Amino acid sequence: MELSPATILVVKGTASLIQARGDEISKRMYELLFEKYPETKPLFSKSLDKQSGILSTAIAAYAKNIDQIENMHDRLMYISNTHVKSQVREEHYPMVGEALLLAIKEVLGDDASDDVIKAWEEAYNYLSEILLMNEKQLYAFSRVSKEDPIADKSKASTKKVKTSPYQGPVT
Repeated sequence: MELSPATILVVKGTASLIQARGDEISKRMYELLFEKYPETKPLFSKSLDKQSGILSTAIAAYAKNIDQIENMHDRLMYISNTHVKSQVREEHYPMVGEALLLAIKEVLGDDASDDVIKAWEEAYNYLSEILLMNEKQLYAFSRVSKEDPIADKSKASTKKVKTSPYQGPVT
């Protein structure tokens, strides 16, 4: 999947607004997520305030770098590792995406036109695709369980490594 030029333009154009209102957006996103999908709450080990701050910083950085995703490589790998350790699965992404887009719409109000929401939906799906690819590889090359949540690279699989859309093989 590639992002459309229109999406890149809209997301970059809303970066300062997203950054300015990021804490409100992320706090509202978690409220909506836990209200509609309470089964996701155990995936988040940090306090809501701390988790909201992490999310708002990540969203703002993504918006600023959406046209140069390679600048986000280390941060995206960190997020992927955190997701694997927390047992985040593919089925959680649509839940988070729904809550995030609703939060953006609610918090930004009139500034969140249909075009803005559509662009952020495409951007979220693109980012999800990258993270899921990273996480699938980490799960494949790791032994991860609730009892031992540390990725064990000594038990690496011989499965073919997919390449990341932003930089060579992901290990």
